[in-house]
Amino acid sequence: MAMTIQHVRLERIKRPLKRPFITSLQEVTERESIIVTVQDSEGRSGYGECVAFSTPWYTEETITSCQFVLEHVLIPLVEGKQLNEPRQVADWFGAVKGNRMAKAALESAIWDLAAKCAGKSLAEFVGGTKDTVAAGTVVAVAHTEAAAVDEAANAGYRRIKVKIRPSDEMNVFKQIISTYPEVLFFADANGAFEHEPFERLLEWDEAGFYLIEQPFSEESWELHRRASAQMQTKICLDESLRSFEDAKRMVREAAGTVAVLKMGRLGGWAETLRIVDYLKAHGVQMWVGGMIEFGVSKAHNLALASIAGVDLPGDLTASNHYWEADIIEPEISVRGGEVTVSNTLGIGYNVVLEEEDEQCS
Repeated sequence: MAMTIQHVRLERIKRPLKRPFITSLQEVTERESIIVTVQDSEGRSGYGECVAFSTPWYTEETITSCQFVLEHVLIPLVEGKQLNEPRQVADWFGAVKGNRMAKAALESAIWDLAAKCAGKSLAEFVGGTKDTVAAGTVVAVAHTEAAAVDEAANAGYRRIKVKIRPSDEMNVFKQIISTYPEVLFFADANGAFEHEPFERLLEWDEAGFYLIEQPFSEESWELHRRASAQMQTKICLDESLRSFEDAKRMVREAAGTVAVLKMGRLGGWAETLRIVDYLKAHGVQMWVGGMIEFGVSKAHNLALASIAGVDLPGDLTASNHYWEADIIEPEISVRGGEVTVSNTLGIGYNVVLEEEDEQCS
């Protein structure tokens, strides 16, 4: 599967969300992204998406910093190079510290292109075995009332994740969970319990959530270990997992029993697949996390969710969940609580941008 990377194009886009997305960390009303197109010498294209945010509220990376690193550091490392296997890209990027979201944006486009060159769907190319995956969605802090959950349940989502804060009334969630016994409920704290008495988190064991995601900050391994040991509700790590070494530490320190896979935060396909194999071998449950992303990133996420062992319902929503119109055709849809994994070449979707979207390179 030899190919020559001839050109990389970046296009910076911005779209308003249909409704604000509110967490304990930030309120997001519009989303910026960079769409990466990699072309080979035969004119074939692969697509990736940068999932960094406009400001560094989630990680230290931003769309602007990623654009700089892509243009001045990463793209020069790949343009004109012959590639025999897409894992080579991670080796080329090895001398560049951090900047995982920038790396993932470019690397994922190359993996899409590699799958197309191999005549396979991306899901098949990475070892996926599922034709469909369970859909899951997120109800942000300001929308936890039963009506919002009812809307998600009626749309067919089998898993609903709610954002929680220590100041929230736990009994409200307890009532919602009991009202929808057929739905799997996750709670995402985004580190909000970091400065609360430890016992405050323990009280949430009674709410009925399947898991609580990232109750403490990303460096609070000992607090996560204590919570995992003392609570019946599963503790799930998200922001704490940034690398293969973090995955090993999670297992070694028993800091949780569930892991969120976010390819952008992990640096791309190569590192993510290493982590999947390792966590699967150690009995850690996994699911694919979302980043309020557009359809290109969602398409990569669907391929990741198709891999055996990545079995809990992830943040896999329909294209119309966040946007009036997504940037891919056909759009992703949820039917019967499931999303179909594309079996056409590569990610299986065409990218459709607007004239006012800014071409960076």
